[in-house]
Amino acid sequence: MTIREQLELREINYLSPYAMLNVHSKGRKKEEPQCDIRPLFQRDRDRILHCKSFRRLRQKTQVFLIARGDHYRTRLTHTLEVSQNARTIAKALRLNEDLVEAIALGHDLGHTPFGHAGERALNKVASKGFRHNEQSIRVVEKIEKNGEGLNLTLEVLDGIKNHQTSGEPSTLEGQIVRLSDKIAYINHDMDDAIRGGVLKEEDIPKDITDCLGDSSRKRLDTMVHDVITSSMEQNKIIMSPSIYQATMDLRSYMFERVYLNHAAKAQEEKAVALIEQLFYYYLKNPKSLPTQYKEMIEKGEDKEVVVCDFVAGMTDNFAVKKFEESYVPQAWTL
Repeated sequence: MTIREQLELREINYLSPYAMLNVHSKGRKKEEPQCDIRPLFQRDRDRILHCKSFRRLRQKTQVFLIARGDHYRTRLTHTLEVSQNARTIAKALRLNEDLVEAIALGHDLGHTPFGHAGERALNKVASKGFRHNEQSIRVVEKIEKNGEGLNLTLEVLDGIKNHQTSGEPSTLEGQIVRLSDKIAYINHDMDDAIRGGVLKEEDIPKDITDCLGDSSRKRLDTMVHDVITSSMEQNKIIMSPSIYQATMDLRSYMFERVYLNHAAKAQEEKAVALIEQLFYYYLKNPKSLPTQYKEMIEKGEDKEVVVCDFVAGMTDNFAVKKFEESYVPQAWTL
């Protein structure tokens, strides 16, 4: 019996009846030999962790554009916090931690530079629209490994695609990531907003802090514990009504005071304009695209979609660099 088979047997004997077991996976779109050490979902986690798109998340905005300071979140640290919250919940509920972690690490691979400002820009200019969850699927299926894709399992793909509030993941592990994403960004964005002087802890409405706690640490602890206790021995991942309502109230408060705050988002209009202009530039000058993307167009891929692929994959700094190369006059030399 291989190490992988021993691990699969351990899952059968230990995990919850509601867990997605590796042996019950629907598999991959392209069949390939199994690893003798790692089960399917662990391999998926490793593939995502080692891909280039994952590494680029460290230079992509989470909320605060061009934040001056070493402690503000990036898209990468957000992803890691989602993963940690999700693994804590999965472990307590005896669900599949490897599946949870793979979905969590991959859920934002398709996010644009400059956070949701970049996403809004591409959604505005692209005739087919742009949604980062769908782009994450394109990244792992059509862009990574020079177009070969990562060939992830169907359960991981499902969790990545459906990680937003409107999504309906087919596994409890996917449901955990969908809720952990919300828990993570509400709490760490609040922490960053307080650090940046956008608001103060005492500004948060008292009915929310009375229910969830009077610090980011306490609120995170309250939410995670509530998900675990409410979902125990359930075939769904939920919060209790009172905690869920307070969490949604805090989310609404964050939209009012942070996400839509002009002072906090003062640079977003510039970021939107920059992304729009990059899109138009490469649409007009596809020969300026890297070889992989030019070949995608030559093979019949929609040019607009491919341009979105390239622009969405940029880091903040790389987008600024490409904008300068494309639109800012350079010093003349012989």
